[in-house]
Amino acid sequence: MIGMSKLRLVWIYPDLLSTYGDQGNALIVERRARMRGIEVERVDVRSDQPVPTSGDIYLIGGGEDRPQRLAAERLRRDPGLGQAVARGATLLAVCAGYQIIGHEFVDDLDRVEPGLGLLDVKSGRGPVGRRCVGEVLADVDPQLGLPVLSGFENHQGVTYIGAHAQPLARTTVGFGNGTDDGTEGAWAGRVIGTYMHGPVMSRNPGLADLLLTWATGVPLTPLEDRWHEQLRTERLRAARSTTA
Repeated sequence: MIGMSKLRLVWIYPDLLSTYGDQGNALIVERRARMRGIEVERVDVRSDQPVPTSGDIYLIGGGEDRPQRLAAERLRRDPGLGQAVARGATLLAVCAGYQIIGHEFVDDLDRVEPGLGLLDVKSGRGPVGRRCVGEVLADVDPQLGLPVLSGFENHQGVTYIGAHAQPLARTTVGFGNGTDDGTEGAWAGRVIGTYMHGPVMSRNPGLADLLLTWATGVPLTPLEDRWHEQLRTERLRAARSTTA
């Protein structure tokens, strides 16, 4: 929680985890904060640097299998992110990052790797020959108060949600967690994981505003959002056309 003279935004390992333009999530959060008069300190943490514990919002992107393994190894040795989440910081992790913040995932050597245990999920490999690729539409958990999510997925992993987390959303288009139960992503407290690229916040600025609300602890002033709404409308229409 911050006094809201300045927000500290931490982008973790852009040198390893930034597939499909996920770094755009950091750009969207930063811009939407500044448009509301909130000063932002952006911190990009490379994989050879320690993760600061004093951030307000932490973002992790997707990556290939080997960079995912390397990122997990480094984050397990670095207590910074875990300490930040324990004190109430906000975290959004996408795809490979989503798997890393769970309890376990399967790496590029087909070994079960321990995750960070920041979200009660476990990830493994999906059926041979099936890859979850394409547009996603998903109805968000009503507790979060967000409209339909739009995104793009490309993963072979499947992620199972434990008792101490809830589905972020339920798919109407796409595979989501890949578990054939219609779930997409997971969340608990101020931690969110998702398979959605896009980047997800450019398609869903309300998700960026949710993270800002959690981090600031104050209501946000609405923004005139014509450009984002045009993009969002176009992507929603395109995804729905795949099921027509």
